[in-house]
Amino acid sequence: MVGADTAWILVATALVLFMTLPGLALFYGGLVRSRNVLSVFMHCYAIACLMSVLWLAVGYSIAFGDGNAYWGGLGKAFLAGIDGETLSGTIPEVLFFAFQMTFAVITPALIVGAYVERISFGFVLAFSAAWMLLCYAPVAHWIWGGGFLADGGLFGETGVRDFAGGLVVHETAGIAAIIVSVFLGPRGDATKPPHNPGYVMIGAAMLWVGWFGFNGGSQLAADGGAAMALTVTHISAAAASLSWAAWERIRFGKASLVGIVTGTIAGLASITPASGFVGPVEALVIGLVAGVLCQEAVNVIRNVLRIDDTLDVFAVHGVGGIFGSIMIAAFGAGSWAAQLGGLAIVGVFTVAMTLAIVLVLRLVFRMRVDADTEQEGLDLAVHGEQAYPSHS
Repeated sequence: MVGADTAWILVATALVLFMTLPGLALFYGGLVRSRNVLSVFMHCYAIACLMSVLWLAVGYSIAFGDGNAYWGGLGKAFLAGIDGETLSGTIPEVLFFAFQMTFAVITPALIVGAYVERISFGFVLAFSAAWMLLCYAPVAHWIWGGGFLADGGLFGETGVRDFAGGLVVHETAGIAAIIVSVFLGPRGDATKPPHNPGYVMIGAAMLWVGWFGFNGGSQLAADGGAAMALTVTHISAAAASLSWAAWERIRFGKASLVGIVTGTIAGLASITPASGFVGPVEALVIGLVAGVLCQEAVNVIRNVLRIDDTLDVFAVHGVGGIFGSIMIAAFGAGSWAAQLGGLAIVGVFTVAMTLAIVLVLRLVFRMRVDADTEQEGLDLAVHGEQAYPSHS
């Protein structure tokens, strides 16, 4: 099965990169105002490039090196000692590196949704680089790289179960999103509607397709486990889309396009940690609950706490990933101690590390653009371009 496994992970790697470029870029880009759409594209594209280089340099080694239970070390920096013949399980290690690189790309890119329309480009790059190396990569090592939260570690034989990133990706990105949002403060006119719901739907559809590689690829084999992960991913996404739309119809009298596709993402985020441990019926339950739960979380963040997490990163990704991680224990596929303990440890670490990074970087980089730049729009003021020139 070595050849089949390699072929599948090659495809899965492309699918996960497709989630960020162009999927996430279009999803987020459609949600902002027309004067900021290119800045969102720029953030996603630049983060993809920068994270890829940093993952090669030291990120992969920190996450999957042979250091200790807390830190992978720098022994695999720049893929030292790894060539096309070196294996990781049944696939070439360089392919495992590339597959995991696409996760290191999308995780800081998810945070983009929290700070669009008002953040400086320099801060975006500096924060994303520091956060991926100091927060994401260590957490990946703890859970996926044989660290202290993995099997045989702090929680005994059954360690923290996180098949494809409920804690490693979604909890960390969601918490970081809230923290950055609080430091930035709200936009001056935060109630403007999305400028292009069509972009949002197209981006969400691309994310849905790409998520088959995200979850199905995390099996790291072309087998029945990958097939089940793909299937439950689809069921949860479909169910959450429907429950979000239904709940929106009950609450507001209308079901929107932006709403139903946001439900899709909520269902995908929620099934991510559980996708290797549950069947279709459990996935249906997870999706149906996620569509309502994440929508209510949006309401709490926006209207109760009044935090301008602009594109609802914490409510959809953070809450979804945490919920899915808890459901692993609820369905008997993991221990309550490990799942809740892992969520707590990762949560506290992410809060502390994100706060530290923001506080330090604010001393060096301007975090928020000035009022005139924000009013003019980041596309023209920062990047010198317009998505919709006035003469068109």
